[in-house]
Amino acid sequence: MKRFLAVAILLSFLIVNTSSAAEPLKGSVSETDNYTQDNSQLFTGKIETLNRKDVINMTVSQVLDSTISSEGDEFFAEVTDDVYGDKGIIIPKGTVAHGKLEDLTSAKRMGRNATLELSFDYLVTPDGREIPIEGRMTTKLHPVVETAKIVAQDVGYTAAGGAVGSVMALQWLGWEAAIASQGYTIAGGAAIGGAIGLGASLIRKGSEVLISPGDQIKVKINTAVDLPVYKPEALKQDELLYDGLKISINNVKHEKDPFGNANTITLSLLISNLSDKTLSGFEMALVNDYGVKFSPSIFGDTKLMFRQIKPGDRVIANVSFSVDNINRKFWLTFFDRKTGDPITKISVDNAYKNISKRTRKKNEKVRNSRMRKNYRKEDDFMQMDF
Repeated sequence: MKRFLAVAILLSFLIVNTSSAAEPLKGSVSETDNYTQDNSQLFTGKIETLNRKDVINMTVSQVLDSTISSEGDEFFAEVTDDVYGDKGIIIPKGTVAHGKLEDLTSAKRMGRNATLELSFDYLVTPDGREIPIEGRMTTKLHPVVETAKIVAQDVGYTAAGGAVGSVMALQWLGWEAAIASQGYTIAGGAAIGGAIGLGASLIRKGSEVLISPGDQIKVKINTAVDLPVYKPEALKQDELLYDGLKISINNVKHEKDPFGNANTITLSLLISNLSDKTLSGFEMALVNDYGVKFSPSIFGDTKLMFRQIKPGDRVIANVSFSVDNINRKFWLTFFDRKTGDPITKISVDNAYKNISKRTRKKNEKVRNSRMRKNYRKEDDFMQMDF
């Protein structure tokens, strides 16, 4: 009986494996050259070329630090702005890039800063397409620019040392000695102080490099790639609408908070409430694509925070939110005060596509300020290693 059961189990196992070899299991992934999505729903049918001169804005998904990272380390980055061709969008925001730390140099004496050189080999779009590219990004300055920067800093050290030496000569020897020596005591003090300052500049180490998630990096494309143009409606983020409630985001500004951090998103809103719900600023939040909620900032316009929007009200107001990463996707969300469930979710990314080019350029400048090449700021103090 046991032998019969063992043979039966073995036969059933062989039958299952034979059938599974012919047909993939449900939920498995099989390689194919054809996309399951209808391309006519995604693309216009037009083709654009991603040129060598193009630059793509990205943010890394992990910390890259010249003190702990190693050459050959792999990482992923995310495209933070839609890449446009003449006919439309060819690389949408949210596209993931695979990169590798190609070259790394540590900070050295004479004020030479650390450098990171990153290379990118392919992109994965939100619709699952893998695009081979060749892209590079480096924190290394041009040799002429770097030399000029170091010389300017060293002159500053020397001048500061000379000034300190002159003051110390006056304090120690007095004006009488300076007058009697026809100023030679002051000149001598300045010379000694300048020599000390020059010595300090020679042993001064440069700054390390730290690139953190949220920092804006610019990746230069070194290859020409033909890409299909997306339909605008194919890239719209999903929204949750409520009958009778209309919320329009007329402008989106990226700003710095009072501490100089580029982490504030300010929305210009038009709210027309013809629904049966009363909205409150205390049930309002900005929600990112990870589901993290951000309440309105106390550093912005707080009028909407402390106001109720009753049925029949029409409100025009600005509201600011302090977020952890200004480059993520966000939805302006109102929640039901009783259940805590979202009543409506309006995509900030959808609204961003309609703002003016002038505002986009200003926002890009703010985001670029998050790229801190000399994050540790070791130039702010003199570090001497013997």
